[in-house]
Amino acid sequence: MKSFILWVSLLLFGGCAFKQYVLTEPKVIILKTPKIKFADTGYVRSTGDSVEVELFTAGQVVGKIAINHLVCVQDEGCMSKSGFNESYLNEAYPDTILQHILLGKPIFDSENLKKNNAGFEQYIYRNTINIIYKVNEKQIYFKDKQNKILIKIKEIP
Repeated sequence: MKSFILWVSLLLFGGCAFKQYVLTEPKVIILKTPKIKFADTGYVRSTGDSVEVELFTAGQVVGKIAINHLVCVQDEGCMSKSGFNESYLNEAYPDTILQHILLGKPIFDSENLKKNNAGFEQYIYRNTINIIYKVNEKQIYFKDKQNKILIKIKEIP
């Protein structure tokens, strides 16, 4: 019985433990979606496929988005990745799109991927999306012209 209680306690409290991120980098972050408008500095932290974005204005934390198996938005709570896409981005996007953008990974299963000397580019056109996605060592640029969504992450010089 004691071992069962100990196991359940570890499971419950372990889920609330702070994640130790391996990579923490300050960035200039621009997020423009129908629901989010932000352009200032922030931190992108990652470990494996888990990623967290902490947004700052005038040195104060104004928002945080953490992604692992769920997407957790400060002051909004946690939701599924598809639920986040439906509420904040576009329901036609794959569940992993924001996670892959923040990590600079190819999106839409590498559809139309063109590698270049500095990184890669993707152009994705469908009925409900018109995406330009470019990644290089200094910048991540995602723009969906049809849905008026822009995500730009740049190195701080």
